Amino acid sequence: MPARLPEGFSYRERKSGEIEVLHFGRLAALLRSGQAKRFRARASGVTELELQHLMARATGNYKRGNERRAARSGRDG
Repeated sequence: MPARLPEGFSYRERKSGEIEVLHFGRLAALLRSGQAKRFRARASGVTELELQHLMARATGNYKRGNERRAARSGRDG
């Protein structure tokens, strides 16, 4: 079974410099100061797929470590 790719993420920058990471139009994460600065640096010049992965990681709910085990057991949905 192929791994699911992250999709539906977008981001926008606020006037304050904070970055809103959205998932299907809903706020999923808010990056402030150092996190926003690192995100901007990493997001420049990457492909759309890499950007989707970057935003998925920024939400903090990505790759918890049990995906491989669940895929082997057939319990991943």
